[in-house]
Amino acid sequence: MVLEKIEKENDIKKIDQRDWDLLAQEIREFFIEKLSVSGGHLASNLGVVELTMALHLVFELPKDKIIWDVGHQSYTHKLLTGRRAGFDNLRKYGGMSGFPKRHESNCDSFDTGHSSTSISAGLGYAMAREIKGENYKVISVIGDGALTGGMAYEALNNASKLDTNFIMILNDNNMSISENVGGISKYLSGLRTAESYKELKTGITNSLSNIPKYGERIVERIRRTKSGLKQLVIPGMYFENMGILYLGPVDGHDIPAMIKVLKEAAKVDGAVLVHVLTEKGKGYAPAERHPARFHGTEPFCIDTGLPAKSRVKANYTDIFSTVMRKLGDRDEKVVAVTAAMADGTGLKRFRNMFPERFFDVGIAEEHAVTFAAGLAAAGLKPIVAVYSSFLQRAYDQILHDVCIQKLPVVFAIDRAGIVGSDGETHQGIFDISYLSIIPNMTIMAPKNKWELSDMIKFALNFNAPIAVRYPRGEAYDGLKEFRAPVEYGKCELIYDEEEIALIALGSMVKTAELVRNILKSKGHKVSLVNARFAKPLDKDMLRKVAGRHSLVVTMEENVSHGGFGEMVRIFYTTAGIAVKCISVAIRDEYVKHGSVDILYHETGIDAESVVEVVEANL
Repeated sequence: MVLEKIEKENDIKKIDQRDWDLLAQEIREFFIEKLSVSGGHLASNLGVVELTMALHLVFELPKDKIIWDVGHQSYTHKLLTGRRAGFDNLRKYGGMSGFPKRHESNCDSFDTGHSSTSISAGLGYAMAREIKGENYKVISVIGDGALTGGMAYEALNNASKLDTNFIMILNDNNMSISENVGGISKYLSGLRTAESYKELKTGITNSLSNIPKYGERIVERIRRTKSGLKQLVIPGMYFENMGILYLGPVDGHDIPAMIKVLKEAAKVDGAVLVHVLTEKGKGYAPAERHPARFHGTEPFCIDTGLPAKSRVKANYTDIFSTVMRKLGDRDEKVVAVTAAMADGTGLKRFRNMFPERFFDVGIAEEHAVTFAAGLAAAGLKPIVAVYSSFLQRAYDQILHDVCIQKLPVVFAIDRAGIVGSDGETHQGIFDISYLSIIPNMTIMAPKNKWELSDMIKFALNFNAPIAVRYPRGEAYDGLKEFRAPVEYGKCELIYDEEEIALIALGSMVKTAELVRNILKSKGHKVSLVNARFAKPLDKDMLRKVAGRHSLVVTMEENVSHGGFGEMVRIFYTTAGIAVKCISVAIRDEYVKHGSVDILYHETGIDAESVVEVVEANL
């Protein structure tokens, strides 16, 4: 195998050009085999194999810096930097991350995981290089999807002022450009980067500018005429007009062509954008047909592409999807907003049934929230469906544009809590903390699938900002006999005994039930309270349990600082209520990647760990 010759960075330079295509094929086969077992980001990685190979053939690692936007397409980069063995434990606890990690390799220049950051980070590297007088290339790779994020344009605006080399790769796996335009554009890209062309252009401009009275006017007229002609044949005029040289489009699966354009880009004294066309999922038919499904896939059967394990029970996203479809059918004022996550958040069915009331704004969470605020101010009922870790990108908009005005925007927060294999950047363990300090915000969390349905319906008719947070994965169907109507700011008392009171929020009610059963088997009397609301607190219930129990235990799938438990303890202290209260929450640290069960145990929020804490505090 050619792939076996790659043991460390830059080994690809030793591979004969005649074997490049074979190496690309072997890399794809390797990914398909490994990810069919472990799961992971398949389609995006299959699409950038040749692009990554070209980058590693042209540039010198770790001296040169390659920064991957989001980073879920960095698997080939990991292979080519000697991490083949790491794929046996990809995204497992203690194993290799599915994203670039600086601690993992000095060839990983920047930790990523969220979208639209690579240009900003790369610009920082480029400026630091100049300040320190160092000599290396900086290459930021960003996808066409990530380029919908506003942060990318803020960085582009800043990069346009550069007078030193900075390369941006636009990995475009969605936009189609006609062959004629592409051919002319490719020709002009090569022409404009030639030294003779740049010298000629500079010389003519300087000579004309020296003509008395009319010189500057002639130069400006030529510039306008040239720009008009270029607008007709070059698709990158947007970037050109910003002052960023545009090269491409180039076939991202043609390694020699990629090498040629990358070498041209490396000559430019300033910011240059290389437009690369790729096919997401290339080389594996199921992924080519369904790139969205294979973006982040669970283990699958290679022959069919179907999941290795059939899912029997509905997950929380499925429940939300069904509720949204029903609400959309009943109320014409209901509108749905998402930031490039229609499938992931369960809004696909709503989009299909009510396309005029569905809005996908791209990877632009800030815009999504303020857009929803405008919809609400105009009398509609917007529901913003978003992952917990992505919502924090719109914090200012939640605080200023929604909550100050008390606008009735519903935040359906999916993936709240520990999500598992994607690691630190995706764990939804901060939303209670960052939302609870905002005035006018209400925060809810359901104990099971029926309560999620009830809460979304309650939230839709709640005339103020409100968030409903729910976890990733299979929807809990226990405790179905307990379904008291949702009442603002009120808990649900499930089991009423004495000695120990477990006050659990959302997904932790299921864990609390397990804890209660274990403690009861040891002779303890245990009450179980379903908190329902992280904000506001049910102060009446808190007073009641404090008066009848020697130990109160709060349970939440959120960091301890600023969390539900901390708010409960502050209430008891402020109110002068003497009761021993301990909080079960995630420590003040980032949670790495691994299976959810392992991470529950490692963070101390699994049933066995909670029992130990409770018994130690009795």
